[in-house]
Amino acid sequence: MASYDRFRAGGSPRPLKAGDTWWYAAVAGEASGSFHTRVRTRTRRACLGAVLVLTVVYAGLVLTATGRRWGDTATTGRRADTVAATLLRDYPSLAGLTTLSLVLGCVLLLAVGLIRKRYAHTGAAAGAIVTALALTGLLQRYAPRPRLLDTGGALLPSGFPSAQTTLALGIALGLALVVPYRLRGLAVGAATLWAVAIGAYTIAAGRHRPGDVIAAALVVLTVHCGLLALLARRGKVRPGARRGPTPAGLFATLALLLVAAAGLGAGIWLLGPTLALPAGGPYDPAELQLAHRCGQALAAGVVAAAGLLSLALLRRVELDGAPTPYRLGGPFVEATGAPREGELVGPFTEDLDHEIS
Repeated sequence: MASYDRFRAGGSPRPLKAGDTWWYAAVAGEASGSFHTRVRTRTRRACLGAVLVLTVVYAGLVLTATGRRWGDTATTGRRADTVAATLLRDYPSLAGLTTLSLVLGCVLLLAVGLIRKRYAHTGAAAGAIVTALALTGLLQRYAPRPRLLDTGGALLPSGFPSAQTTLALGIALGLALVVPYRLRGLAVGAATLWAVAIGAYTIAAGRHRPGDVIAAALVVLTVHCGLLALLARRGKVRPGARRGPTPAGLFATLALLLVAAAGLGAGIWLLGPTLALPAGGPYDPAELQLAHRCGQALAAGVVAAAGLLSLALLRRVELDGAPTPYRLGGPFVEATGAPREGELVGPFTEDLDHEIS
């Protein structure tokens, strides 16, 4: 076997063909492998980080009395928050619109993937959503937690994490797998803002505590980062174009950044006074309103930050697969044969009379 017939460095599955050269193997093969490794490493670290933060949130907000009291106060404070109470009273159809928007979001994700003929990526996005929902159901049913009883003595079902937020954010992050590269910022940014609104509604309506929405965002982020790490391991990623985002995509990303920064900043600022509330009531309505707004801010900030982290992990990363192989042709290559369809040939022509002066 000649030197130019050996396999590429980096474990490329395709052996060199006639017309490929040793420097192509050394440069393109190793660069491709190192790019896959970088993407896999950072997505795997993000996955492990999301699991760690989820564990801290679960231990702090579910297993401790202080965390449960904070969640109960934030949920009870929705009645003291006149803005949220008035909005829900004047627009009772928001519950139906929330369910309808979740159905339309699933249809949109599937439609975009099928229209663009990205069947594998559409299946991967759908599988990630199903996996996140399954993990949410398992945590709701089997995660150890104190027994919470209502006034009649019946065991209250756990809402940790929120299934609605899991589905909404799963759709938002799943769009990154099926939309064109240039529209990724717009699609993921706008859909994540919609997921923020879904989470805020569930808290305002009293269906979930703020910790449930935060945990849902972390579950989705864990599954999404794990899927990206798997795609990188299988060589399904490649460097993307260095062009900047579209103006609409930049606007959506900046809006998401503003929501994340404002939500996390305001929530952390208000967290101290709300955690310091005494164990026994009654509480002042202003204190309840403050706790509710603190929970809303933290939940919105975490959901928005999850969308931003997904965009950051996929920055200049294309998910369309490996690039078209490049072959040298010309009088220096014997028996190269006709190039395959879509395969680049160059820099020399196939003219055997070509000479280098």
